[in-house]
Amino acid sequence: MQTDPTYSSLVAVGDSFTEGMSDLLPDGSYRGWADLLAGRMAAVTPGFRYANLAVRGKLIQQIVDEQVDVAAAMQADVITLVGGLNDTLRPKCDMVRVRDLLTEAVERLAPSCKQLVLMRSPGRQGPVLERFRPRMEELFTVVDELAARHGAVVVDLYGAPSLSDPRLWDVDRLHLTAEGHRRVTEAVWQTLGYDPEDTEWRTPIPATVPPRWVARRGADARFARQHLLPWIGRRLTGRSSGDGLPPKRPDLRAYEP
Repeated sequence: MQTDPTYSSLVAVGDSFTEGMSDLLPDGSYRGWADLLAGRMAAVTPGFRYANLAVRGKLIQQIVDEQVDVAAAMQADVITLVGGLNDTLRPKCDMVRVRDLLTEAVERLAPSCKQLVLMRSPGRQGPVLERFRPRMEELFTVVDELAARHGAVVVDLYGAPSLSDPRLWDVDRLHLTAEGHRRVTEAVWQTLGYDPEDTEWRTPIPATVPPRWVARRGADARFARQHLLPWIGRRLTGRSSGDGLPPKRPDLRAYEP
């Protein structure tokens, strides 16, 4: 990996993690780590261009079908690819198929850019992580193997204790807060060879007094009502939170905040 890089363009490919949920802006749109990264890269490279093709809820098959060829055709300096985690959260998940599709994506994207960036996604502490941890770690093994084979770099967010802290996750327990996204930005920034702006992004946030039992149970009930039950409903009916939504930045053009 070069130091003091001069990348002039970035294309982000993926699902809600890369779209930026739940880093909510005042106008109701989402920002997220990829937008923050593009802003930093634009600040040091005049004429920097950026596209973000990510759409919430996308499975790896949809990412391959809808985003990969579009991203490859843009011939960007840097492409980030994060996908497959939504598949691992499905009750029925064919990990062989996920591996094959992720392999297809990497094989099509790696030759089309100067640097492909893959990730070991963060996981929130709790029962959901423990239930799906074997699948997630199987996915991350594939990510590591593909990176080694195709010259990609891997941002290890899964191995960062700070990003497993529930306080860095939104109330839906699926998406990072604004501070979580900021830390992901720093991780990718450093992995690409830029000088660090925050050398402590891996450091856990200071401990606080945990909420009382009643407060925790109330939070659990609100989470189930507002997020878990609708998520289960979409799974049962074959719907996705991203159905009908376009990419947030579909064209590779000059970066604008």
